[in-house]
Amino acid sequence: MGNHKKLQAWVSEVQAMCQPSDVAWCDGTKAEYDHMMQLLVDAGLATKLNEAKRPNSYLFRSDPSDVARVEDRTYISTKNKVDAGPTNNWLAPDELKTIMRGLYQGCMKGRTMYVIPFSMGPIGSPIAKIGVQVTDSPYVVANMHLMTRVGTRVLDTLGSTGEFIPCLHSVGKPLAPGQADNGVWPCAPIEKKYIAHFPEENLIWSFGSGYGGNALLGKKCLALRIASAMGHKEGWMAEHMLIVRLTNPAGRRFHIAAAFPSACGKTNLAMLQPTIKGWKAECLGDDIAWMKIKDDGRLYAINPEAGFFGVAPGTSYNSNPMAMDSIRANAIFTNCVLTDDNDVWWEGMDVPCTHGIDWKGKDWTPASGQVGAHGNARFTAPASQCPVICSDWENPEGVPIDIFIFGGRRTRVMPLVHQAMNWDHGVFMGATAASEPTAAALDVKSALRRDPMAMLPFCGYNVGDYWNHWFKMGDRLGNKAPAIFYVNWFRKNDKGKWLWPGFGDNSRVLKWMCERVEGKADAIQTPIGLMPKPQDLDLTGLDIPAEDLQELLKVDVNAFAGELEDLDNYMGKVGDRLPKRMKDQVAQYKARLGRG
Repeated sequence: MGNHKKLQAWVSEVQAMCQPSDVAWCDGTKAEYDHMMQLLVDAGLATKLNEAKRPNSYLFRSDPSDVARVEDRTYISTKNKVDAGPTNNWLAPDELKTIMRGLYQGCMKGRTMYVIPFSMGPIGSPIAKIGVQVTDSPYVVANMHLMTRVGTRVLDTLGSTGEFIPCLHSVGKPLAPGQADNGVWPCAPIEKKYIAHFPEENLIWSFGSGYGGNALLGKKCLALRIASAMGHKEGWMAEHMLIVRLTNPAGRRFHIAAAFPSACGKTNLAMLQPTIKGWKAECLGDDIAWMKIKDDGRLYAINPEAGFFGVAPGTSYNSNPMAMDSIRANAIFTNCVLTDDNDVWWEGMDVPCTHGIDWKGKDWTPASGQVGAHGNARFTAPASQCPVICSDWENPEGVPIDIFIFGGRRTRVMPLVHQAMNWDHGVFMGATAASEPTAAALDVKSALRRDPMAMLPFCGYNVGDYWNHWFKMGDRLGNKAPAIFYVNWFRKNDKGKWLWPGFGDNSRVLKWMCERVEGKADAIQTPIGLMPKPQDLDLTGLDIPAEDLQELLKVDVNAFAGELEDLDNYMGKVGDRLPKRMKDQVAQYKARLGRG
């Protein structure tokens, strides 16, 4: 347990409050992982999968009330409400801690309290941070083994005085003497679930949920909500971004960080297989990027995670073969179908399943009338198992970012790709990223779901201050700032046909971006930004009709102008913290559209 007095005092304080039957310090070994899994199998909470088909892998079924992040029970707790901003739920720290201390009192009775020292990022990296999670869930311990770097090496790095982020978690289901879970997923009712962040103290408290982002506190809680606030104070960036390395035929490497809301192809892009000859893509991360400016003035990124926590439904050998290969062994599955041969299945896997046990533990066939796997069913697997993982993915110094990409899911209006005219314009593009609320919402005046930099649920402080931080980072980077682009893979024609093939063919758009960075490709100036000439997109081997390409690259000024009222309402919600530079960008955008 090391000799860190502050850490020992905190663990003792939590122990006294939560009253576990035992305390165990995690060492990160395989023996420990195997022990956790055996405990879970014995408790009826885990099913060991077919060892021949999927070695060392397990399936879990959660409670139906505990299947996803619960944003309405997630809080950013600052002394002043304005510091949390309009995009976050807020309660005052004293009030929230009083509520949660009441819930934590005796909440671990009958359970073991595990102390998990973990590193977000390669241990010892100048960009990494250390957290310590206390939990009463062996499921959390096992997942943290895959998603972070856990164990005694972390304590050694922490030493006796190092800084750590305390992360307190309980499933909120104490056990009476002689009682066991007996196959019932432990969690608290929804009204008692709280996921609380105290950015002024770099502190995380979570109660009542055993699921993913509510319970694996290194993920969204630390790596985005707390880290984004830390980055704001310390002058670095924590972003909801994949990181990919693209190498051209001449051997030049480009590092790309891209932010997309859910259902916009993020994992597919992270594990891209280019369809253009001579280009190679390697994955550095699929979800989160931490970035710092180094002595050479460039922005360097690490993936703070050690594993993938991906959405299973829709993942297949057709849509993402690299993800499928990543989960062939040593994986944890949650809320998938258990097949008759003791493997997992989900909708969109592109293989048949005629019978199984569904995510609720009930008999299932395709004729059952409901999905077999929950829509948010998940897999957890080590990133090292990805066939296209980059050799530098654990480089403690990180990789230099050349390109930022933002995107959303739009069937109309937004073209395939455009580039920011300058850094401030790029910040505006990221801040106004939007998707249509449903696939059927074809009216351009329909309300758009704005998701600034794909950080709407994850920004740990006022979104106006967050945008201002982006502007200031650009000032520091100067001419070494990454180029910024916006993509939309999801345009359809009037008959509902996809205009762009997507998946590996997205590499064709990335090629143009890289050539723009090199100064080798032209662009056309439009009111929304710089766009490729049709002949500058490498479409070799693709059969895209000229009219489809024209539609993909079309900028309909009237359609964009029709969204200005929505844009004004969106910006108005930020209130007094809206940066002047963002107001200037809005004004310039309106002027370019002829509506200034």
